Amino acid sequence: FMMLLGKFTQPLQSLKKFPCFCGNRHFWGWLNAVFNKVDHERIKAVGPDRAASEWLLRCGALVQYHGQEKWQKDYNNLPTGPLNKYKIKAIDATDSCIMNIGFDYLEGLEHVEKIKLCKCHYIEDECLQKLSQLKNLQKSVLEMEIISCGNVTERGIIALHHLRNLEYLLLQDLPGITNLENVTQIFRNSLPSLKLKSQTKN
Repeated sequence: FMMLLGKFTQPLQSLKKFPCFCGNRHFWGWLNAVFNKVDHERIKAVGPDRAASEWLLRCGALVQYHGQEKWQKDYNNLPTGPLNKYKIKAIDATDSCIMNIGFDYLEGLEHVEKIKLCKCHYIEDECLQKLSQLKNLQKSVLEMEIISCGNVTERGIIALHHLRNLEYLLLQDLPGITNLENVTQIFRNSLPSLKLKSQTKN
């Protein structure tokens, strides 16, 4: 079922450009929830990296694999081959509809080094808290960018200090952050080698 949905993702996303569809928030909320529903049988069948790739592209995000410069953006053109061949290195979720219920897809990923969350309307503190508690990501993630995610506050950002190998964190246009100085101090104490770059609207 989820595979079939993937084939219709791009045309459905394009419909949002038309006024008659943009106003129907309930429909798109339901559809985005369907796209984010975790299929545990699919994860078992194809492995965590492939299943996560399908989820991310279905929701409008991009993925990049280790050993490849190209970003994967077309659900129907995901590479085929041995299940262990393609490991996700980076995720660009700009303008995507990923939401908290789909983050279980990230649990089995062991090689993700960079995550960009930009203009993600469904990203909230609980998403960042869940992400920061995943053991594999705590070890592998080196860079994060969080930009124009209006539902994110200090609570979600501070949770990222659990990503113990994080080297670079960009915070930009996050109106939910009201005490940036406190956030900075917490990261200075917990991750002293972290390069934290911030440009927020308070």
